[in-house]
Amino acid sequence: MSLPTPPTTVPAPPPADLAIIGAGAAGLFAGIWAGRTAQGTGQTLNIVALDGARKLGAKILVSGGGRCNVTHWRVDERDFAGSTSPAIRKVLGRFPVERTVEFFKSAGVGFYREADTGKLFPESDSSRSILAALLHEAGAAGVAFHHPAQVTGIERDGDRLRLETAGGTMSVRKVILCTGGKSLPKSGSDGTGFALAAMLGHSLTAPVVPALVPLVLPADHFIRELTGLALPCRFTLLSAKGKSVATSSGSTLCTHTGLSGPATLDISRHWLVSRTTDPLARLLLDWLPDMPESALEQLLLECGAKGALWALRQHLTERLARHLCAAAAAPPTGDLPREARRRLVAIVKGMELPVVGDRGFTIAEATAGGVPLAEVRLETMESRICPGLHFAGEVLDVDGRIGGFNFQWAWASGFVAGTAAARASAPG
Repeated sequence: MSLPTPPTTVPAPPPADLAIIGAGAAGLFAGIWAGRTAQGTGQTLNIVALDGARKLGAKILVSGGGRCNVTHWRVDERDFAGSTSPAIRKVLGRFPVERTVEFFKSAGVGFYREADTGKLFPESDSSRSILAALLHEAGAAGVAFHHPAQVTGIERDGDRLRLETAGGTMSVRKVILCTGGKSLPKSGSDGTGFALAAMLGHSLTAPVVPALVPLVLPADHFIRELTGLALPCRFTLLSAKGKSVATSSGSTLCTHTGLSGPATLDISRHWLVSRTTDPLARLLLDWLPDMPESALEQLLLECGAKGALWALRQHLTERLARHLCAAAAAPPTGDLPREARRRLVAIVKGMELPVVGDRGFTIAEATAGGVPLAEVRLETMESRICPGLHFAGEVLDVDGRIGGFNFQWAWASGFVAGTAAARASAPG
């Protein structure tokens, strides 16, 4: 399916009853369902989607390495962080995975399930087919696009909302704020939505940090010498009191700056939040997550004169094994003294990571933090603070683990916001 040519825009924003700020995944979906709802009830509803980008859908196009991991075969509130689980569950339940698959199938896009991860990808293996379907369905639903059109201000104007853009002002009955968070700012998610929400009285959670982002280790850390090494690992985040706060398991990639890969990305938001809420929290890495500590202890006991390096090489690469022996001050060959054995077991099964930073919002795939769901009516995604303002997507304090979960949040929250705003924003 080829991408439709975006309609020619004019400098001044067009008249509208409903304005959608941000035409990414959540914004396009909100527009589609707002338009379909209006058409289904015979309403005449002018819907305009405003976006600051010259080309729409940049974040969709780069997602999943250009393949677009649209959702996961099984999604529930446990796959998300940020706002409370009951609140997230309520929104997800309004538009489950089955409806996502049904929607895209009706738009001409079939999916296949990646066997080892459960991720759902378009059969085309191209994110362009997803963007094309969304733009086509939005157009069919009567959504007009106005871009590039950065919204720079918003305020109450009686029972309406007034939007400021570079091309002028517009007054609308309803607004759906779908600007995203701060991740991948070149795609348009540059934090503007947070500023707009604040203009209308909303708060933001603290902290707002990158999510699904690689972690940076000190320049002299041995992991940075293992660039390209990928292996299954488990991360455990411990509070200052030693309580397990979060864990993640899966493929882990050593890079020239530290660690990446799915397991790293999943734990990253928890670690970054903890730096503010619990500065003494510790992040541990288990290099052999499928081997119990007792089994590793027994393996090292039985290796005898063959040495620790020989034992570790049965499960790890030689380079990594040598570095682990060095980190534990354990002789790689020959007999392994008891204290050295205990240090090596501790390093292999729970090495503390001296994380010094992250790759930032320019690399992060999502944002942790945003407008709290407590400030939103979950039945409609309408603001409890500013009537007429609805929210959808990453601008809210909800972020999912890697695997299509953030897209599913966009589809579900966009559906709820779009259908509710349409019912309430028609002239009359």
